[in-house]
Amino acid sequence: QSKLVESGGGLVQPGGSLRLSCTAVGFSLEYYAIGWFRQAPGKERERVSCIASTSPTTDYADSVKGRFTIVRDNAKNTIYLQMTSLKPEDTAVYYCNAGRGSLDYWGQGTQVTVSS
Repeated sequence: QSKLVESGGGLVQPGGSLRLSCTAVGFSLEYYAIGWFRQAPGKERERVSCIASTSPTTDYADSVKGRFTIVRDNAKNTIYLQMTSLKPEDTAVYYCNAGRGSLDYWGQGTQVTVSS
């Protein structure tokens, strides 16, 4: 069964860092556009970052620009979201998404909580 498996979430203090991982199982992430999304309680899901399918072109939401970095590792079939200088408002469930034509996969989500 093809799916995305996320890991790396947890509880971190403000100013701390976390690295989220999104690994594809049953298919190759190569040639897929990848996005990281998040959804906080009572809010709509928003796109945090994305990386193009066949180039290193990336994009970030203004709220995370300069603090988050998306990285693709095709050899490990994994996408990472490196998060630094975390703020309480970054608290949310984070999801990865892989899209290619009509193919679309979502991870199960991983909770990130930023609190002292």
